[in-house]
Amino acid sequence: MDTPLALQARGITKCFGDVIALDGVDMDVAQGQIHGLVGPNGAGKTTLLGLLLGLAVADSGRLEILGTRVGRGLAAPDGVAGFVDGPGLYPSLTARQNLAALAALRGHDARTAGIDDVLHEVGLTDVADDRTRGFSLGMRQRLGLAAALLTRPRLLVLDEPANGLDPAGTRHVHGVLTRLAADGTGVVLSSHRMDDVEALCSEVTILATGRVVFSGPLGKLAAENRELEYRLLTSDARAARRLAAETDGISTVDGAEGRHDADGLVVRALVPALDELVRRLVHAGIALRELAPVASPLETAFLSLTEPSTEPSTGRPTGQLPTQPTEQPTERRHKQRTEPQEAGR
Repeated sequence: MDTPLALQARGITKCFGDVIALDGVDMDVAQGQIHGLVGPNGAGKTTLLGLLLGLAVADSGRLEILGTRVGRGLAAPDGVAGFVDGPGLYPSLTARQNLAALAALRGHDARTAGIDDVLHEVGLTDVADDRTRGFSLGMRQRLGLAAALLTRPRLLVLDEPANGLDPAGTRHVHGVLTRLAADGTGVVLSSHRMDDVEALCSEVTILATGRVVFSGPLGKLAAENRELEYRLLTSDARAARRLAAETDGISTVDGAEGRHDADGLVVRALVPALDELVRRLVHAGIALRELAPVASPLETAFLSLTEPSTEPSTGRPTGQLPTQPTEQPTERRHKQRTEPQEAGR
């Protein structure tokens, strides 16, 4: 049986004046799934997150959250919590007082709202009674997450939740989100940090100039679908370079990577060709001490799918997957004279 959806968007369009911020966006997020939302600045991520949190309404399309169709009202749907563009806090209040004020606004008694529990969950117990004006960016992000957790949401929408966090804080937040997903909460996570997305998300949606250029499992962005650059550290760089030159599908990348390390080599290849090179290195008795992509498959796909240059014959970004829509403008689009239909019409 298929997992129920926490979020389903179909054909979502949103315009601001003559600018189309979202253009026919489709997106599915299952309950218990952490879904990444990535794209360059101006791609429409913030606009989409705002729609999910009830801060704006779509001009057209269909949006269902937790099985209920979202109407025209500006209000967060029941069961949804999160923040966009950073959490809003009262700087003169302590962390605990901020959460108590939020609980009161929602009609809850601060004594029974679970404030201590969520402060502990995000690792802020020790600073619970400190004024938030002295909080670092990372601490503010964690307090924003605590505020979202007060309602025990079934869909959590987060904009750059690891922004400003040190490695320990990042690991802590990752643990919180992983536990929430394991308990059935759907999570939409927008981030510019590809390592966060790869560590947490099973699926990802990539936006470029308001359109979806990829949506699906991270596995679809695997190296088998595109050439990646790999750094190889061997016991004999000269012999390894010679074998690379003799292996079909392998090209050597000249640059700083090789100049500063006598044993290093950077090659560009698909995975099958790389496997063949590794086999030849082992057969020749050359020790392979390190093999790693210079950039992750997600980062490589992100750059390929969102780059501005297009193929002359198709108007499609040069790296766009063939299964995606072929029309992709290179600059932010402006509305045609025909206005989009109102949502729900």
